[in-house]
Amino acid sequence: MVIHIHGAKGKKDRVSLLSENTLNLLREYYKAYKPKEYLFEGAHGGKYSPASIAMVLKRAAGQAGISKTVTPHMLRHSFATHLLEQGTDLRYIQALLGHNNS
Repeated sequence: MVIHIHGAKGKKDRVSLLSENTLNLLREYYKAYKPKEYLFEGAHGGKYSPASIAMVLKRAAGQAGISKTVTPHMLRHSFATHLLEQGTDLRYIQALLGHNNS
């Protein structure tokens, strides 16, 4: 399944992958928190700042026992690497990441 993301990084629209399991979790989240403008909103509404996202990721990595530095950008690269290792066509990966070239 794919998801269309409006105004992602660089204000570009993107298409990405979304598993059924993640979709179900997002539905539960939506019902519980009822976000108004963004799917994930900060404590006072509005979108998360890049610093807040990095802090959430750092906290999650710590809870998972990961001691290395983890950044949101590293997740993009890991996603692309896993797809490439599974034999996904490079042009498809480029499109998912919003890149014009590799």
